[in-house]
Amino acid sequence: METEKDISLLIFDFFKLDKVFLFLLLIGCIYVIVKIVTVWSLRLQTKFSGKRLAILQLTTVFTFLAYLVGVLSVFYYVFKPSKELLVAFGGSAAVAIGFALKDLVGSMIAGFILLFDRPFQVGDRVSFDGEYGEIRSIGLRSVRLATLDDNLVTIPNSKFLTDIVSSGNSGALDMMVVIPFYISIHQDLEIIRKLLHEVVITSRFIYLEKPVAVVFEEVPLSNQFVIKVSVKAYVLDVKFEKSFLTDVTVRGNKILAANEIKRPSNT
Repeated sequence: METEKDISLLIFDFFKLDKVFLFLLLIGCIYVIVKIVTVWSLRLQTKFSGKRLAILQLTTVFTFLAYLVGVLSVFYYVFKPSKELLVAFGGSAAVAIGFALKDLVGSMIAGFILLFDRPFQVGDRVSFDGEYGEIRSIGLRSVRLATLDDNLVTIPNSKFLTDIVSSGNSGALDMMVVIPFYISIHQDLEIIRKLLHEVVITSRFIYLEKPVAVVFEEVPLSNQFVIKVSVKAYVLDVKFEKSFLTDVTVRGNKILAANEIKRPSNT
């Protein structure tokens, strides 16, 4: 009975109101610091656009460690758990918490693996489970992916350890974009190559330090064979992917029409 009474006193002392208030206050300070760093990160990305992805990645690592290490450090500083209290909580409580938080702990471990194994990074354009977009953040529990339709998709970290994920730029600022055109099978392909090559290299979104390719392929379409033209070029920054695709598609179709290049018919 006396032992149980001592444990009750330890628990009561551990959860004193002033300690709980101080703990919540310091956690709030960590949250504010992370938000300030995030705001400054956005400003630096605007000022140094060439280093945008590197700044994003550093901000993500800082946020991840600030929450994880910060919360644990604040907890130990405020409550100063004694050996007796740790032993008192160590048995059934540890098992109960372990079962309750096993998915969260699994996601946190997966988050560490994603940060340091780096199958993708913040700012990358990735395809995962039918979703395509930019990785906005890698958190303790989940990854947030913004699709090109401006939807925010939240995916548990653990999913990326078992499923296939494709990264379009792998940490680089530039990325290959493939733009398709379809033309009649009886056209002069060399002329078309020159026309589309000119369109691509004059786009204000192109990254000219990497090669441009115009690839032809004969494919069936609507009960006939046509030529599929795939223009492969690198966009200057992944955030301009759709702008680059639109620019080349609009001007490409215009120049093909101006040179009387026949397109596939429905007959």
